Amino acid sequence: MTQEKIDYWPYLHQSGLSQKIYDKALVSGSRETLLDPEGRLVEWLLDMRLPLLDGKMSREIGKLVANRLRMIGIRQVAGSGIGASAMVCATINASGSPPLRGGLVRLQPKPYGRRRLIEGPLDPTIPVVILDDLLNSGGTAKRVLKELRREGFTVEGYLTIFEFSWGDGRTALEQEGLWVDALMELTLGQENAGSSDSATHA
Repeated sequence: MTQEKIDYWPYLHQSGLSQKIYDKALVSGSRETLLDPEGRLVEWLLDMRLPLLDGKMSREIGKLVANRLRMIGIRQVAGSGIGASAMVCATINASGSPPLRGGLVRLQPKPYGRRRLIEGPLDPTIPVVILDDLLNSGGTAKRVLKELRREGFTVEGYLTIFEFSWGDGRTALEQEGLWVDALMELTLGQENAGSSDSATHA
């Protein structure tokens, strides 16, 4: 299995953070049985919940993402799913000014309580960027985009930690009018050798 990472942000390489994230997230099929969303065996997967729910690493990721967003004038972020939700929380809790707001997007509303698809203090009059831990097909991101737009939000872009180079996600999101930014790109010698950790992380 041939694996290679390409860092778009020099700080990731210089600080060693890219390798830390990758090593923490990588789960090998030699140690446990791993399946892709179609139920097929895979050799490895990236479980981004592992680095994003590690306190020290989460703070490093959150600071990096928050600084990047503040530099381009973004004040609000939203995400859907466990990994993306952890990324949103890490980002809005990063120190710095101005403060950032975060929202979580449900793909199905709860049948009780407020029964909302979009949770949190997001302001529809302020542009928002979608955060996600992994980008492959872009399916989940497009559903999140659809719900945000349905509620009247202007979505400017999409930022992810890992982009799978063989996926169609970047093209799909750019066709929706979003800019797409990735901390790292993952390329493989064999495209079907690995997977993200679940069908919802597309």
